Amino acid sequence: MAERKTILVTGGSGFLGSHLCEVLLERGHDVICADNFFTGSKENIRHLLTHDHFELLRHDIVEPLYVECDEIYNLACPASPVHYQENPIKTIKTSTVGMVNMLGLAKRVGARILQASTSEVYGDPEVHPQPETYRGNVNVLSPRACYDEGKRVAEALCMDYHRQNGVDIRIARIFNTYGPRMDLNDGRVVSNFIVQALRGDPLTIYGQGTQTRSFCYVDDMIEGLIRLMEHPTFFGPVNVGNPEEIPVRILAEQILRLTRSRSRLTRKPLPADDPRQRCPDIRLAKTKLRWEPRVPLERGLKETIAWFKTQLREERAQPARRTKR
Repeated sequence: MAERKTILVTGGSGFLGSHLCEVLLERGHDVICADNFFTGSKENIRHLLTHDHFELLRHDIVEPLYVECDEIYNLACPASPVHYQENPIKTIKTSTVGMVNMLGLAKRVGARILQASTSEVYGDPEVHPQPETYRGNVNVLSPRACYDEGKRVAEALCMDYHRQNGVDIRIARIFNTYGPRMDLNDGRVVSNFIVQALRGDPLTIYGQGTQTRSFCYVDDMIEGLIRLMEHPTFFGPVNVGNPEEIPVRILAEQILRLTRSRSRLTRKPLPADDPRQRCPDIRLAKTKLRWEPRVPLERGLKETIAWFKTQLREERAQPARRTKR
């Protein structure tokens, strides 16, 4: 068995974080999950609470955290526009003050730290697909800037702690990810479309729906993050995502087919600074990490639809249970 490590996962009760905690436990590690539950849910990690090697801490990384660990995965930050724009000051503090706290912890205990950065650092890109060398096209005054610029500052902090203090860093630029445990009100396109289709509501298309996105299934994403963390020397930044892009309208039509929904499409104006194209160049990940996504979109969507069906059934059953009491 590989060496048992003590691994801190901030944002560990969130969509990505809960899957990461699960896999790290399966691989024989001790896992400390830290979360303030701003967007995370205890339901995502409830099945892990009785595990002998799992520990849950209610903690906001804007405040210093004092634990002993070998590795840190810093996933703490709202990741969807609905959530990160709900409290933009809190969002940017998580990516800046919180990043300083996590890097300080890594420096103190000698831990390797992986920062979950984002494709949003590229903004509305003028280069397609986006390589890691592209510096981005981000509007610093946009409502999205609390997230975009916060993540850009977080990357700068990682590099400065690495250069000045020798902190062992890893930077992953995560592209759109989907799968089970996404929140019903996540606000991202895959979850929006699936929930609308299952409820029989119109599927909301912004603009003409010609803007493209690429979608990586959560299992592939977690494998990519772990491979980056475990690489002995390469620290990134590196794109982790699926290079197969699809127009948003085509995605909506595919979800309608898979859910057998009779919902229709409805159009709304494009949000401010909504990217026209978003697709990773993953040549670096293929070369350095020997990683590329393997789960086809249709298979991943079927798994995700099944998850949302269960969640919606439970949501509908809740009022009935309360009435019965």
